[in-house]
Amino acid sequence: MNTDWREQGQEAYLTGLKFWNKKYKKFSESWEHDHCEFCNAKFCESENESECENVGYATDDNYRWICETCFSDFKDKYNLIEMSEDQPE
Repeated sequence: MNTDWREQGQEAYLTGLKFWNKKYKKFSESWEHDHCEFCNAKFCESENESECENVGYATDDNYRWICETCFSDFKDKYNLIEMSEDQPE
């Protein structure tokens, strides 16, 4: 049984995915923002919005975003792979 409110079945689609720590960039022009896959923190491109995260961990295509706190908390449990710029995919 999960005791952390942030865990709600993410193992079904996040386990073993590769993530890059980067500045937020929206997935498509039709999207305004994204949310952390765990805590629902809001990501947006505007650095003037105090309610938004501007940096986090994202899949290569910018479809899935995880805030830095949640990435640190769940990296090992979900086998989230932290990539760096010099690592080949």
